[in-house]
Amino acid sequence: MLRGYMTDLPLVAILRGLRPDAAETVGLALVEAGFRIIEVPLNSPEPFRSIEILAKAMPGDVLVGAGTVLDPQQVDGIRDIGGKLIVMPHADPDVIRRAKEHRMICTPGVATPTEAFAALKAGADAIKIFPAEAIPPAVVRAWRAVLPKETIVLPVGGIKPDNMKPYIDAGANGFGLGSALFTPSMTVQEIGRNARAFASAWKDLRAS
Repeated sequence: MLRGYMTDLPLVAILRGLRPDAAETVGLALVEAGFRIIEVPLNSPEPFRSIEILAKAMPGDVLVGAGTVLDPQQVDGIRDIGGKLIVMPHADPDVIRRAKEHRMICTPGVATPTEAFAALKAGADAIKIFPAEAIPPAVVRAWRAVLPKETIVLPVGGIKPDNMKPYIDAGANGFGLGSALFTPSMTVQEIGRNARAFASAWKDLRAS
């Protein structure tokens, strides 16, 4: 399921700090730039409201959900407002299993091969390598040698248009993008420019 949303642009927009009144405008700016996966972390202001707005306003080919999901009860709430994606900073099997019970896409955060294999065993659709600043491309390459070949690997943390290539060369399938893409203080025009810069960088790397 996740691969279908990653076909053209496998970049996850992490909108930490998004407010509900900006949700639709920001979401549409990202979609216009080619983004198809949008995550609102639950430590944002009124995150459930923002997720609900995005889930209703975005085109049907856009995957909307929550990040920083810490317990199974939050999964239930996200499902009830139309969210289909669960992203976690950790790899709690109970959260993963609850997401899969609801047929939602789940991407837990992992920092070691032990966590990665446990998350996959629990049903994870992809693994979020987090924080990527502490897990350089050489480590990702070593993980790739032992992880199942079909595993979707998404580094998150400190990713910018100019540092994606070493991770791609090491076997990353895409990225989660945070403050280099969006902060609450940015204008919609700035967010759009950032989104287009990331999309252009990805396409250039894929072409090469």
